[in-house]
Amino acid sequence: MIKADCVFCQKTAIVLENDLAKAFWDNHPVRKGHLLIVPKQHYATYFDVPATTRAAMDDLTFHAKQLLDEKFAPAGYNIGINVEAAAGQTVMHAHIHLIPRYVGDVKDPRGGIRKMIPRAVQQLRNKRK
Repeated sequence: MIKADCVFCQKTAIVLENDLAKAFWDNHPVRKGHLLIVPKQHYATYFDVPATTRAAMDDLTFHAKQLLDEKFAPAGYNIGINVEAAAGQTVMHAHIHLIPRYVGDVKDPRGGIRKMIPRAVQQLRNKRK
């Protein structure tokens, strides 16, 4: 099912896709090249996605990494999935964040995504002003 009121269901600016999943640029990227990988059908959270569709999302994540390697040559990646509002999910359509990382994008990258969040939140606040 595709929901008429779901921004991810309606997304048409597709970067990559396969039969069951699609990838597009994040509207509020944490880093250059930040992609979202989503199922084409609407499922609220990652844990609602059937196994065959999760496999298609995983396959597309690998293709997306290859694209980002060629386009931006990042030094690393973070992969993230937020499930439910308490965990930070703001769009209730299952999605995977594929976030390229670059040398020097944070002073000390140990701890991974936790080091990016305060800066990302501040960047989002600045964009909204």
